[in-house]
Amino acid sequence: MKKTLLIVTLSLWGIQSRAQDRHLFAGYIYDEQTGAAIAGASIKKSNSVVSQKSDENGYFFSSTSFATFTITIEKTGYEPYTEEINHTEAATRTFYLTSINAEPNELDEIVITTSNKINIRKPEMSVNKLTAAEIKKAPVVLGETDILKTILLLPGVVNSGEGTSGFNVRGGGSDQNLLLLDQTSVYGSSHLYGFFSVFNNDAVSNIKLYKGGIPARYGGRGSSVLEINQKEGDYKDFKATGGIGLLSSRLMVEGPVIKDKLSYLFAGRASYAHLFLKLTDIKSSAYFYDLNTKWSYLMNDKNQLYFTGYFGRDIFKFNDSFDNKFGNTVANLTWNSKYSSKINSEASVRYSDYYYGLTLNFVGFSWDSGIKNYDFNYKINHEISDRLSLKYGISSLYYNFNPGTMEPNKPDSQINSFQIPHKYAWENAIFIEAEQEINSFLSVNYGLRYSMFNRLGGENINLYENNNPVVYNQQTDTYEKAVPIGTKYYGKNKSISQFDNFEPRLAVSVKLTDDRSIKMSYNRMAQYVHLISNTTSATPLDIWEPSGPYVKPQIVDQYAVGYFQNLNDNKYSLEIESYFKLGKNRLDYIDGADLIGNRAIEQVLLNGKTEAYGLEFLFRKNEGKLTGWVAYTIAKSMQQTSGRTPQESGINNGEWYRTPHDRLHDLSIVATYDFSKKWNFSASFTLQSGRPVTYPDGKYEFLGVQVPNYNKRNNYSMSAFHHLDISATYTPTKNENRKWQSEWVFGIYNVYNRKNAASISFRSVEDSNNMTETTKLSIFGIVPSVTYNFKF
Repeated sequence: MKKTLLIVTLSLWGIQSRAQDRHLFAGYIYDEQTGAAIAGASIKKSNSVVSQKSDENGYFFSSTSFATFTITIEKTGYEPYTEEINHTEAATRTFYLTSINAEPNELDEIVITTSNKINIRKPEMSVNKLTAAEIKKAPVVLGETDILKTILLLPGVVNSGEGTSGFNVRGGGSDQNLLLLDQTSVYGSSHLYGFFSVFNNDAVSNIKLYKGGIPARYGGRGSSVLEINQKEGDYKDFKATGGIGLLSSRLMVEGPVIKDKLSYLFAGRASYAHLFLKLTDIKSSAYFYDLNTKWSYLMNDKNQLYFTGYFGRDIFKFNDSFDNKFGNTVANLTWNSKYSSKINSEASVRYSDYYYGLTLNFVGFSWDSGIKNYDFNYKINHEISDRLSLKYGISSLYYNFNPGTMEPNKPDSQINSFQIPHKYAWENAIFIEAEQEINSFLSVNYGLRYSMFNRLGGENINLYENNNPVVYNQQTDTYEKAVPIGTKYYGKNKSISQFDNFEPRLAVSVKLTDDRSIKMSYNRMAQYVHLISNTTSATPLDIWEPSGPYVKPQIVDQYAVGYFQNLNDNKYSLEIESYFKLGKNRLDYIDGADLIGNRAIEQVLLNGKTEAYGLEFLFRKNEGKLTGWVAYTIAKSMQQTSGRTPQESGINNGEWYRTPHDRLHDLSIVATYDFSKKWNFSASFTLQSGRPVTYPDGKYEFLGVQVPNYNKRNNYSMSAFHHLDISATYTPTKNENRKWQSEWVFGIYNVYNRKNAASISFRSVEDSNNMTETTKLSIFGIVPSVTYNFKF
């Protein structure tokens, strides 16, 4: 076995209290092999049920009233280290923890041992964590490891459609998910219209998905938070990791600039399937590329500086008819500082830019849209005592929305250039959260977030009679666009609309035994930005709209309760959770709404309310040659848009209807089997109820044209969605005289060639006496793949 040393620098002080001595100790934890900080290590001391966790910088703090005590330091995949400590010894010491890493011939250095053991005491629920190793072993489409597709195998998470990177959490919309790459917002989550996600697994250390019980430090979305952390570069040696697949390849390099002080990481990916099209008569192409980087500078024992960057682009061309380019640019500069043994801070400056460009040559114009934001965040971690810790801080986020710019791209184009006015907004928040152990069986996490949103000027705002941009036609029983009665200009940075909300958060853990607990949580989330889309899944053409005079913020309240248990000495774990969510001001669209290029989008929007509830089960096998989990969710997600007056019918006659994200049943089974040192096998099976859709229930002829007749919204379901995926990883015996390591990954997506329906369309059959037939569009059948991974 390969062994790695973990360095723990421990500082001890004796502090006199009124009744007895309190002995504090603090330190940093680093990986000696790479020099990177180790987050999440558990520090336990004798005569106390309390355990501390090292933070993102590897720092920890604790105290005890005993002159002599025993500490145990544990980290996933590492052998526990235990030693008796006497406060009369040297004030600063170094402890070496022997860590069992991956096998020498394995590419991934992360070993899954008890990583999925439930922390019974911690007041944290509705949270799922996955390591890079777990994601790497899950079989996915086209052989590309994909973070977003892997989380679809967790309870309460469903896909927006096959081949898409959009996802829905506990009945929420895809726009209600906050995606954070090293704490920086990412708006476009997919490459190639959803075939791949923008997150490169090689550069990722771990992910954390909050489905509920969301801490007060997070805000701005109504459903979930997906936190993705990038790796730090190696502080000791140069390393390279890469892979060559059928459609894309990747390469990551890392190493020190100043040993043990300054490190770098670069990770790039690119697809090249379009190159094979040049050998044919096909003039179309589709490809993507992206680049991740992270620079880590350990200035001294008290200060660290980190820079994270991401740039990605998708390029799609269809003959000479149209071109499509879209992608993200993300940057983050973070400074971590330790003021004392109990207080450290994190200050960040962040930038995010999502761009979408479309050129229609056959029409003669180009279209650009996007969203930019500039973000400042300052957070303090304050360890009051070994039973109480605080996090508090502020955040400030400035938005620049570009709803659309149209320009003619030909001299003889009949298109006139126009710009839908940019929209600006400023979102600020202040938060405080506390984690406290009340006694030996009760722990709580409670907090409050106060958010403020200011829609800023620099544009003309339409004025409407009775302040209603949508009017109801009682004769036709339809909603129509209102005609503006005037406009009002707001100068740059002048306030158009202001909103503010208190967002309380609470989570409670009640320990029943050492292996069992009951947890409960409540959180309120305010979301001030809205995704304008006429599809059930996220697309590059979607437009983000800020809250304003006619668009109110979304408010979501979620309640959850769960039972958690570790079984058979932590070899197995069981999580059962139920939740109930209430939302208001969820956008809905009038029938026939035109969403893209609309200069007065408020004329087609109505506010509704939502309700979602469900029961989730997650059973894991954490140890042994066979590991994996079974996840099952039974849930409902409903929406209602009532009439604003007794005379109005509302959407769907004011009755509740299923949201596009409603799935009654969702089952996932994931298994990984370590057959030998050379062979590893994995498989996953997914079964979901069909997506809600609105189908016509008849048709009639008007002026010689056949018109379909629709009844209630989302009153039908598509056929059930299911597929089985398998993969096998072959790792050749490593030549001990060479640093080169490699592996082959063979996979089959959709083994039994299930033709899952992506959409159903209707068309009239010629010469058939007005008969109508349906056609099903399927994206994937059976898809084999092979990837060669290497490391040196």
